[in-house]
This record gives sequence, C-alpha cells and structure tokens, in this order.
Amino acid sequence: MSLFIIACIFIITVLYLISTVKKPSNFPPGPRRWPIVGNTFLIKKLSKDLGGQYKALIKLHQDYKSNIIGLKLGSDEYVVVFGRRLVQHVFTKDEFQGRPDGFFIRLRTMGTRKGITMTDGKLWHEQRKFAETQLKHLGFGTVKMENLIKDELEDILLSLGDYQEDISLNQKLSSSFLNVLWTIIGGKQFNKDADRLGALLNLLRERSKAFDMAGGLLNQLPWLRFIAPDYCGYTCIQSLNTKLFELFQDIISEHKKTITDETRDFIDAYLHEKDSSNPDTSTFTDEQLVALCLDFFIAGALTTSYTLDFAVMATTRHPEVQKKLHEEIDKVLKYKQMPSIEDKARLPYVEALLLESQRLQHVAPTAGPRRVLKDTSIDGYSIPKNTIVLLSLRSIHYDKEKWSDPEVFRPERFLTPDGNLIPDEGLCTFGLGKRRCPGEVLAKSFLFLAFTALFNRYKVTFPEGKEPNSAPGAGILLSPQPYTVNLRARGVNDS
Repeated sequence: MSLFIIACIFIITVLYLISTVKKPSNFPPGPRRWPIVGNTFLIKKLSKDLGGQYKALIKLHQDYKSNIIGLKLGSDEYVVVFGRRLVQHVFTKDEFQGRPDGFFIRLRTMGTRKGITMTDGKLWHEQRKFAETQLKHLGFGTVKMENLIKDELEDILLSLGDYQEDISLNQKLSSSFLNVLWTIIGGKQFNKDADRLGALLNLLRERSKAFDMAGGLLNQLPWLRFIAPDYCGYTCIQSLNTKLFELFQDIISEHKKTITDETRDFIDAYLHEKDSSNPDTSTFTDEQLVALCLDFFIAGALTTSYTLDFAVMATTRHPEVQKKLHEEIDKVLKYKQMPSIEDKARLPYVEALLLESQRLQHVAPTAGPRRVLKDTSIDGYSIPKNTIVLLSLRSIHYDKEKWSDPEVFRPERFLTPDGNLIPDEGLCTFGLGKRRCPGEVLAKSFLFLAFTALFNRYKVTFPEGKEPNSAPGAGILLSPQPYTVNLRARGVNDS
C-alpha cells in the first residue's frame, strides 16, 4: 500500500474521530467527550459510584452550575434539563414532543416503531386518541373501574386474613393491579398464582434495573450485543419481549375466534376499528395492537406497585405517621370497610402521605427521552433538531427552595395548618402536556384504594431485625429494596 493511501486513511480517521467529539455550536455546557463513545462510560461510572443515573445527572448539574447540560452518548447528542421551569417548558412545547428512533427503541416493539409510548407523528396522534377514548368508554375514571379495583382488593385482604408474619406484599399488589388493567384491556384476569405471570413480573423487574432512561449501553453502543449480549442487556430484553409478544399474540388470537359485534374490552374495540378501516392507509394493524398491549403492560406492571411499595415502607418506617393515618381513617371508615374514591376528600392525611411518598421516592426520577423535532433553543443555548432531551424530575422534587428539607419524609408539607390538602402543583409525577400519562386516573385510584384499605385493616410493622434499606435500586425506575412486613388486624379504634 502506498504512503499516499496510508496518509489518506490516517487523515480520514483523524477527521472522523474529531467529528465525534465536536460539540454543536452554542451547545449547553457539559463534560469532555471521548471519540466514538462520547460520555457513555463517564455516565456509566458516575451512575455506579453514586447509585443511579439520576444522581449522576444531578452531580453534573451541580458541577457545571447550569440548569441545562449537554452530553454525547454513543452517536447521539443529549441535553438534560433541571428545575420546574425548564422541565415544564420541554413537557409542553410542540418541538419537544418527538421520541427517539434508535435500535433500543425499536427493539422493544419487535424491531419496528409501533405503540404509543415511543412513537410520534400521525401514528402516535391517531393511536393515542383512540386509546384514550376507548379506555374511557371501557371504564377508566368510572364506578366500573372502581368496582374492579375493590373486588381485587377484597380478594387480597381475604387471603391475608387477620395476621401475617414476615410476608412480602409486592407480588400480590403487582398481580392485583395487572388484573384490573387487563380486565379492561383483554377482558380476562391473569391467574395470580400462575408461574408464567410471576416469571414475566420478574423479567420486567430485571429490565427495569438493567437499563436507564437513556437506554444504557445497548442503546448507545448497540454493536455490543454481538460481543457481550448479557453485559449490555440484550439477552434480558430479547427474552422479555419474546415472552410478552407470545402472551399478547395468544390473547389477540383468542379474541379473533370469539369476537362479535359486542365490544367486551379494548382488544375487541381495536379489532373492530381495524376491520372498518382502509388497510392501505390505516395505522390499525395486528402488529400495532400487540405493541399497544406491550405499552400498557410495561407502563403499568411496575410503576404503580413500586409507588405503593414505597408508601407502605415509608409509613411502616415511621410509626408516628402510621398512628396519625389510623386516627384519620377511623374518623371516616368503619373497621374493615372498603374505601371509595369519594372518601378522598375526607381523608386529606392519606392523600398528603401518598403525595409525600411520591415526592421522596418518585419511581421515575428522570423523564424522557424526547426528540427535538426542529432546531430550537433553551435558556439561550442552541438545541439542534434530533437532539434527545432528558428531564430531571428529581431536581423538582428535591428543590430546597421549594421544600426546605427535601430529604425528610413529612406528609404535613402537603397540608394547611388546619389540615386541608394542599394541591400537588409542586410535583410532576405523571408528566405534563400532550404526553401526560394516560393511565394516571387508574394509577391514582388504585394507589388510594389499596393503601387506605390495607391500613384500615392492619397495623403494619417490619419483622424484628428486618427493616429494609431505604436506598432504592436504580435503573429505568427506582425500585424498592426487597422487604417483608408483619400484618396484625386492627380492632375498632385500635391504632
């Protein structure tokens, strides 16, 4: 090979490497980039050292003294915004309503871009509007949904009896929420004792821990799947997706065999819409239906049960809080009486406690990812089209100017001096704007009813010597440490 060719190859390589570390003009401040990998391994190291990606991002926010920082993760430009003003700006402005279209995003829906969680444009608009409309028709936010939740909770409380020692509630609570959700979506309940459901829930927990909101190594360096599939999480997510895909294919096939003009559930409604649409132009397909089911399952399986777990753990860890909780419940409900949604207004301490638990340990401390749909700016910095944006909700919920002592668990911060509930305008637990979580009404209803019913019936304590670590596990979601409790039935006025 001639020296000229070698020199050309060398120059081209150098220019390419330089291009991978060059920042866009007027880009937000951020750490030094390395060729090809950018800041990928810096974020991974900080996340490991500090206990989660959300803490790594907060550290950079503090180091650079900026409410917006710039990163490069793999081949993608990222910005992270902090504080309610900028987070609200990104949540609500149209130019930030896109979603990334990368390997990791497509992997979650069988190599295509389907569903509503990680899509945008015409597909997202049509499918989200249809989903919201049909879920309302099928009971979201109605007495029908409330009764489904109550029936599930009655079954759980009946199975627990008056006393349980060293019991794990997580599996029961997760299964209960899924049964409510899938009665609406698929018209049937999962068998709560089925090995398949237990395995799927475990896979979802593994997935939550294996990745972060930026997709982890698998998203940033997808070629790692060829040389280290276990290390980068490829094996985990492939196993999860295969099992979920097979499950929903089976359910949809059963519906097709028994479908009539009557609409029994969401899958029926979708199949009716698909059959009445023009197949050449319609976004309603079997693959899209499977992807929607995946979205519902992945979004609902863990977030609500983890949120409930954190609230139970916090209340159990603070006996004085549990005492106040029991005193308020006893003024409103009879012993073992199942609460109703209408009781919320008469139980402000219950509501304040749930809000404070979500502020202290919100299961999604980083929201996103959003893809910028056109060149724009934030706080004077230029943000190029297709930049990916992450939103630090942790920076809102731990803002010392707002909360003064954010590390402290204190439900009273959401109450007025005379005991009335203060609106949760300081929180951002379900997002804002057009992409606000469509399952919010179900999640809030389940949390209130399950939490109130549990503590109306039981005094809850940790087994002696088994109080769990309060530091959560970190990944896409914050997860509670494994824990068990003792449940002792309360008598009338026994708090």
